[in-house]
Order: sequence, then C-alpha cells, then structure tokens
Amino acid sequence: MSNLLDYILNHEDAFRRNRLPSLYSDFTLQKKTNPDGYAVNVAAWEQALNRAAKRGYTSSRGVRVRSGSGSSYKKESLPKRKKTDHLILRTDESLLRDLELPEWGRPVALGTVFDEAMRKRSMVPLPVYKSSAGSLQKSQWRVIDPGALSPWNVMSWGIRQLKGFVVGSEAGESAPRLQIQELVLVGNLQVWISFRAREQGHFSSGYSSSDHLRALQQEAADLVVKKATGHNSSKMDLIYSKESFVEDFATILHDVTELSDADFDVLLLYLSRDSGSIAYDGKILTKRNYQTIKFKSSNEAAEITQQDKTIASIKTLLSTVSKQATTLETKIAELTTSAKTALANKNRVSALSAVRSKKLAEHNLKQRLDTLTQLEEVYMKIEQAAGQIEMVQVMEASTGVLRGLRAQIGGAERVEDVVEELREEMTKVDEVGNIMDEAGPVIDEGEIDDELEALEKTDREAKEEEQAAETEKRLAELDSLKQASDQAARQAQAGKDVDSDLAESIGKLSNMSVEDPMSAK
Repeated sequence: MSNLLDYILNHEDAFRRNRLPSLYSDFTLQKKTNPDGYAVNVAAWEQALNRAAKRGYTSSRGVRVRSGSGSSYKKESLPKRKKTDHLILRTDESLLRDLELPEWGRPVALGTVFDEAMRKRSMVPLPVYKSSAGSLQKSQWRVIDPGALSPWNVMSWGIRQLKGFVVGSEAGESAPRLQIQELVLVGNLQVWISFRAREQGHFSSGYSSSDHLRALQQEAADLVVKKATGHNSSKMDLIYSKESFVEDFATILHDVTELSDADFDVLLLYLSRDSGSIAYDGKILTKRNYQTIKFKSSNEAAEITQQDKTIASIKTLLSTVSKQATTLETKIAELTTSAKTALANKNRVSALSAVRSKKLAEHNLKQRLDTLTQLEEVYMKIEQAAGQIEMVQVMEASTGVLRGLRAQIGGAERVEDVVEELREEMTKVDEVGNIMDEAGPVIDEGEIDDELEALEKTDREAKEEEQAAETEKRLAELDSLKQASDQAARQAQAGKDVDSDLAESIGKLSNMSVEDPMSAK
C-alpha cells in the first residue's frame, strides 16, 4: 500500500471501510439519480487529495513490491525535508496506482472528481492559471464546499442507497477518462497566502466575507501563532533573497517536507499577481531568475529598489558564510578525530596530514568568522539607518501635526489675549459674589462667641457627670467584691474551728481505758 493511500485511509473519516465500494465505483451515474451521494463522493476525494498534497504524499513515485499472495504499490518512506509538490497535483497513471486497493481496484470516477473541481475552480490546470489574468479571490474561484460532507448529506446518501439508487441502477454518463495534467490546488495555495497576509497585517477583506474559506482561515491563524512567535517586525524583514525566501517558507505547509520549485513558482505568481502582496525583480518565473522578493508594508508600495537588492544580497551572503563556517567547524572536528585515530594506530604520516589539513581549515574558519562579523556589523548599521529613517519620518509628521495645531491656536499673542480675558471674567465673577454677600443679613460676632462658649460649657458638664457616674459604679463594684471576700474568709475560719474541736475529741477518746469506767464517765 502506498503512503498516499495509507494516509487517506487512516486520516480521512469519509474513507471508512463501508464507504470504499461507493468511492471506488463509477459514481458518475449518481449525478442525477442520487445527487447527495454524488456530491459526498466528489467532496471526499477532493478533500482527501488536497490534505494529502499539503503533507507531501502525492508527488513521489511508487515502487511495486510483492507481499503475500497479492501485489501492491508501496512508496519509500518520505525522508526528512524532502522536496515534494504541495500546491500542484499531477494526475497520471502513477496517481491511480498509488490509490489502487487489492479489493476494489483503482478509483473509476477520479476523472469526474477532477472535472468537478475544475468546474468549481478549486483545482485549476497549471497552464491556465499561469496565463489567466483573473484573481483567485473572485467568486468563481472556489475551494471545497465543506457542506458537501455534512452528516445530513452522508445520511441522505445512505438512505438513497437503501432505496435502490445504487451504482449502475440508472442510465447515465460514465466517468470521463483521467487526463494527464498538473492542477493547482487553490485551497492549499490560499491557506499559505492567508497565513502570510495575516502575519504582515494586510489580510484581504475578501477572505473574511467568504464562508467557504473560514475553515482554511482558522488553520492559517493557527499557523500564524506558531510562526509569529519571536518574529521581529522590521521593514528589513519584508525583504528576502531567493535563497532566504525558499529556506524560510519551504516547510510552511508541512514540517517534514519542503515545497518544490514548481510550488514556489505558483506561490510567487499568486502573491504578486492575484493578491498584490509582493514584488520581485524577475519577470519570467518559469526560469527562476528572480533574486529579490519584497512584501508590501502598510504604508508603502512593494517596489524593488537598489537598496532592497543590496539588503537581500547581504542576507544571502550572511547565510552562505554562516553555512561555510558551520561546515568548516564540522570538518575541523572530523580532522581532529582522524589525527587522534592515526596516532593511536601508530600512523604518523596520516596524523601529520590530518593536522596539516586541520590547520588550513582553522585558518579558513577564522577568515569566514571575521567576514561574518563584518557583514553582521554592516547589516546592523543598515537596520539602524532604516530605523532612523522611520523615526525621522515620524518626527517630521509630528512636526506637521504640531504646526497645524499651532495654526488653529493662533500663536502666543492670541493665547495671552485669551488668558487675559479669562482673568477679567473671573474677576467679574468674584465682584458679583462679593456684592451678593453684602446683601445678606448682618450677624453680631459677639453673640456667636457667647453661644459657642455656652455650647462648650454644656458639653463639658455632660462629660463630667458621665465620668462621676462611672466612678460611683466602679466603687460600688469594689465594695461588693470586698464584702464577698470577707464572708469567704469567715466561712473558712469557722471550718478550721470545727476541725480543731473534732481532732481534740478523737484524741481524748483514744486515751481512755476500757477498765476504767470512772475515767470513762
């Protein structure tokens, strides 16, 4: 079983075992007799192939192997960071082989699926896309309708099947033959651009108004959160060399596989022509002669200038020198190991050769590191100058704003006049208040003092009476406590006297003799 088919069977819910007979049959005949089942099957295949292409399972070729009693087509496991097509699907004999099942054979109606996708323009032939001046954002360019795979449609398909609307039960057109061509996967392409557009803050309003792109936008938003962590927002970050662009965005759709060269051609064409997000200095993408790519910022056009080309070349040189330094470091480590091994084996000639090569590599590494340091310093100075330009532009704009506000104020003389007028008006308000105060009744200040003194005396006497009552209460409590203490002392003394008399009587009785009755008496 191929990796493509294994992925589809294990990750696509629509490809359950009980659905495989219908998906692999010629369901083209159901277009009129069972339109729900027809739509479900078309959408299931289209969605499965889009998702598989996004993860790089559709472009590698299969190798036939025999296992057990039957034969199947099995691909070699995808190596790490392998270049595969993610935005383009090639429809040919190898695709049919990869989708072949021992039990059900090859999908008969796959040509119908691609015809429907091209009719909806969720898949577009590559030559047509390159020559078309239309934008993918127009309403006629659509991706898979997610409603086609709704539970209601799937259930309706099952009901119709139970009623007898099975494959071949009605007359109709048979599936068209599969054409060998390359199709641009519009859904995967728009996932990428919606990610990048949101990251740079110029997401087109046309996306948010389309219901059929909401699922893709949600996925793109998740990619943005992951990609934008630690992202440095600077104008120089909008400029890429060809090498840095490929390196930074090769794994944007899948971490394990990279976009192919054909993918990048389609991607750049979409970004420049259909979304207007970038500019590049190459005109013929098929020859890949572009060297500088620049994303639009919010306040300027994406025109490639000589400064942009210089920045891109510095980025490329930084990356190249850094990789060379890493390679030399690895080589030095290997030569050191070789020299030690040769010495251990008593092979002095090989050890000397390894040490000599190591010294040359160390010399080259020092040169590369010095060059890298100089380039980084130059790049930082350019970035600093770019930031200063932005600051000067902001300051210039702020100066214009202040100038306009000052013009509205009318200058310092007008402000002095306004303040003087304000003071005069405040003085007039105070004069009016004084006049109104004079019109009120005249109150004798002596009477006010006498009344205040009487109130203070009354308050003082009340406090003294309250303190005297509190003192009498405390004295009464102390007297009660003293009487209780004296009574307790008297009771204790009386108890002691009784105990003394009792002890004396017991002593007398013990001294008495039984034979001395007189004494007893």
